[in-house]
Amino acid sequence: MNAILPGATLGLIGGGQLGALFATAARHMGYRVLLLEPDASCPASHVAHEHLACAYDDEAALTSMARRCAAVTTEFENVPAASLAHLARYLPVRPAAEAVAIIQDRVREKSFLRDAGFATARFAAIESEADIHAALPWIGTPAVLKSARLGYDGKGQSVLDAATGVRRAYQEIGGGRCVLEERIELACEISIILARGHDGEVRRYAATENRHRNGILDMSLAPARIDARLAQRAAEIAEQIAMALNYVGVMAVEFFVARDGRLLVNELAPRPHNSGHWTLDAAISSQFEQQVRALCGLPLGETRHHSAFAMVNLLGELWRDGRPPAWEYVLASPDTRLWLYGKREARRGRKMGHYTCRAASVAEALRLAEDIQTRLQSVSSQPNDGVTAHAA
Repeated sequence: MNAILPGATLGLIGGGQLGALFATAARHMGYRVLLLEPDASCPASHVAHEHLACAYDDEAALTSMARRCAAVTTEFENVPAASLAHLARYLPVRPAAEAVAIIQDRVREKSFLRDAGFATARFAAIESEADIHAALPWIGTPAVLKSARLGYDGKGQSVLDAATGVRRAYQEIGGGRCVLEERIELACEISIILARGHDGEVRRYAATENRHRNGILDMSLAPARIDARLAQRAAEIAEQIAMALNYVGVMAVEFFVARDGRLLVNELAPRPHNSGHWTLDAAISSQFEQQVRALCGLPLGETRHHSAFAMVNLLGELWRDGRPPAWEYVLASPDTRLWLYGKREARRGRKMGHYTCRAASVAEALRLAEDIQTRLQSVSSQPNDGVTAHAA
């Protein structure tokens, strides 16, 4: 295909912070962005040139997007695959509907990985409570029930152990179709973020080490503090997965590193990933610029990092009674950069922004990040002094 050059209009489905960061990268490169997102005040609406505030499957909106855009991408995996397939009849859609349809359904995703020969935790597809009882002798406890669709940031998951009955765990995730998965004793969790072009070119970022709290990503460290051979193996597996999916775009592959040394694929994300936000500050081409490049058929950018980084998520609980956090603690260091997403309402567990800390080593970056995090949490836990403010 011929490359889509600056001046063209790119379609974006989904208006959260990932969409806003994609639109920012596209604007910097000279493209126009047409957004399809039902939330009229979403973060990406402040960056895109035009906003269709319609449902993702709105036929008129999709027709307008197909007529006016040169290519279309998505910022999250829960866009209806049928909408992407419809658009693909008229213009390039990256990633393709077929890949998104697999990744947005945990049963299909796990089955694809298993059938393609990639190691995962033991799992069983669940359609009913009876299926859980049948699978438990093989899966063992503790185990994790994960809803097949729409689960993220710890939502749609329930730990099943000796103290948690099957019925209770099944009800906690809302019943229905799900996956029962072996719970792994972890050494750590890592992710590999890569970009793959339509011609098969692949560029990978350094392996990232991830820490979670209450099922939500809390902190990412890059490069990951793991053996170089293990990092290389994870990168090779991620590339093989992208090839097996015939994937075009940016993709994240999350891995479990088990205490017994096993490297297991956990989940895929058909888009830029929270754990790759450090690339905004550390790489010549961020994961969002790579998304633009892959979508437009351009050569992929350089992914080497120039420093060690720690990235910390800023969740809604830091906004106490409407008061913003004490940003002076973040901004005091010349090696720290603050990113806020423009969300109007702060809610517990909601990602409102992040900050990154640069240093000569991961250990130094981690110390700076944890010191700032401790200060922010300490101030946010103090009694309210009556001051209120919008989240953004």
